[in-house]
Amino acid sequence: MSRRCELTAKGPQVGHKVSHSNIKTKRRFLPNLCNVTFISDALGRNVRLRVSTNALKSVDHNGGLDAYLLKARAANLSPRALEIKRAIEKKVGKPAPVAKAS
Repeated sequence: MSRRCELTAKGPQVGHKVSHSNIKTKRRFLPNLCNVTFISDALGRNVRLRVSTNALKSVDHNGGLDAYLLKARAANLSPRALEIKRAIEKKVGKPAPVAKAS
């Protein structure tokens, strides 16, 4: 299983562990991932995803999984999340594009 968030595409980063004597050795900074069950109102079912805690906070801030996925860019989503997004769009209808005021 890859250590990548299914909603935000956050993955491991590489850096240095620096000792007291300033010796640098390679290490990995892993994202804080957790298995979460979201409730999709549009689909009327539960969806299990492996997401970062930051994404969990973003989903809550945007008003639920459906609203978050409709706003999310397809490039950031995992294939499973993209499948769910398409199912939600089919059920709800595509969101109208927002016109920018100049």
